[in-house]
Amino acid sequence: MVTAVKRVAILIAVVLAAGIAAVAGATLIIPRDTVREAVIAEIRAVTGLDPVLRGPVTVSMFPAATISFSDVVLGEPVGDPAFAVEQLTANLRLMPLLAGHIEIADISLVKPRIAVLVESDGHTNWSALIDTLARALKPDARRDERVLSFSEIRIEDGVIAMRNADRSIEETLDEVELSLAWPSIARSFAAAGHLVWHGEKIDASVSIADFPAALAGNNSGVKFRANAGPLKAAFDGAMSYEPSLKIDGTLAADAASLRDALRWSNDRPLPAGGLGRFALKARAGVNGGTISLSNLNIEVDGNVAEGALSYAATGRQMLQGTLAVEKLDLSPYGTAFRLIAENTRDWDSRSLKLDWFSGWDADLRLSAAGVHFSHADLGRTAIAANMRGGRLVITIGESQSFGGLVTGTIAVAKEDTGAAVKSQMQFADIDMEQCLSQLFGVRRLEGSGNLVFSVESAGLNVQELAKNLNGTAEIAAKQGALSGLNVDQLLRRLQRAPLSANGDFRSGRTPYDKLNIGLHIAQGIATLDDVHLEGPSVRLTLTGTTSIPERELDLSGTAGLFANPADANVTFELPFVVQGPWDSPLMLPDPQTLIRRSGATAPLLDALQDRRTREAVRSAIERLTGSGGGGADRNPR
Repeated sequence: MVTAVKRVAILIAVVLAAGIAAVAGATLIIPRDTVREAVIAEIRAVTGLDPVLRGPVTVSMFPAATISFSDVVLGEPVGDPAFAVEQLTANLRLMPLLAGHIEIADISLVKPRIAVLVESDGHTNWSALIDTLARALKPDARRDERVLSFSEIRIEDGVIAMRNADRSIEETLDEVELSLAWPSIARSFAAAGHLVWHGEKIDASVSIADFPAALAGNNSGVKFRANAGPLKAAFDGAMSYEPSLKIDGTLAADAASLRDALRWSNDRPLPAGGLGRFALKARAGVNGGTISLSNLNIEVDGNVAEGALSYAATGRQMLQGTLAVEKLDLSPYGTAFRLIAENTRDWDSRSLKLDWFSGWDADLRLSAAGVHFSHADLGRTAIAANMRGGRLVITIGESQSFGGLVTGTIAVAKEDTGAAVKSQMQFADIDMEQCLSQLFGVRRLEGSGNLVFSVESAGLNVQELAKNLNGTAEIAAKQGALSGLNVDQLLRRLQRAPLSANGDFRSGRTPYDKLNIGLHIAQGIATLDDVHLEGPSVRLTLTGTTSIPERELDLSGTAGLFANPADANVTFELPFVVQGPWDSPLMLPDPQTLIRRSGATAPLLDALQDRRTREAVRSAIERLTGSGGGGADRNPR
């Protein structure tokens, strides 16, 4: 047994000695200069570029046959060369070396810098490399053209700089660690490793099923996987670039936070609110400079939509598409825009941040079976959103909401003063209470009818927009009521006992058959041009103003009481004023009318019309109170 082990050990030692001797012999047989020139020639043949050696060259035959070049440049050595590397090491194949031939097994690139410059015609500074590889990998290529002997290239601590001057794009990939499976013995190509982009490490892999066909511009299968910190993506399909770039396949991507993914990939400002959980799956296609996503299923913040999108990446960059969603919940984006400040009755005073309006154009169509935002719920809705030059126009083609139909446009543009807003809206056959309370926080008007308004304004926030508001509005309602006020009951009580009211009439309801309101708005002050209310037993007319910034009323009017709708004769008429906040206004009847209606005080009011009586009353009051009139003006008014 011991003898057998010794024999094996001796055999192994002999083999090792023979190998060392063979390598040593090869070192003597093949001069180092020959090895260097052979490797340089193969690199030149593979890349189509002339290596420029700007540093020392080291050849080692033990323990492994390698040759290392320091400070190597491929292409023009001035300016930004296509390829520059601190150290290029080629490992040589042992068996061909023993036979006196130089063949590269693999190449290691330490700290390479690869520059990719895209020209206006779509070609790059690497076009010569691609053409050379395509010729070498043709099945019918001549033997002297089949120059690829090595099957792997390793990149360590590399940098890839990409630049497209026409589109002002400059990107840098740092800490590149890749292993390239070079197709010397197979038609496929694969690369795997990691790199750092925008401060985030990306683990990536790509494989090409038919590398020679891909280099020649013909169709070839492609698979791609990437896993960055905020985003994961995968593609499985085919590509070609003759006569133009074409890619077709299945794309899938997901992110825990779309906001983080967009912020990582692009420094462009983003709107406030939302942009959380994200997932996408679609049939992706690239044709020339257009990227299209069909059979699209996308989820953002719990909203799931289906449809198609396309993006024109050349010329005027434009995002277009059509999406359909069952239930669109806009509440995650409520922090970006609110009319009413939270937990208050005031307009929102936060600055409107519209920096994200700049730098992109879009034309999107969206349909939803239901829409929820803030405190409002809309029914089936069709919307078109168009972004041009920093101006967003939202067109509501049809929204079956508030029991009726809503149409109109809302335009928002970014300006130095903040935002410029212009809107024209039509609400037909809607539930007034539901609509006004959900959209504007007004809960005093019941009934159904139409609302039409056309307004425009500019300001830094909603509060300033309210202050600078201009436009017109009309309301035509029917079969409803004014809540918080019972005019019929009030008039009848004052008719019986004019001085019995306590002065606070904010309770009950005033039914109406017809209500018409017309007003115009100038710098946030709405002036009532035409307000008429006709109820079963009450008629009201109003004039005055309301401050939209302060949400305050300052109105005066006349309430008339009549026996029945068929009788036009008013049995009791009372002027009044309405003042106070929109949510809780105070109605005050005219005191002189009440005094006149009172049998006990009416003679006193009549007597005070006489100057002598008025002076006598004044003198008596002054004697009783001890307040002398002095030089006060006693002229009647």
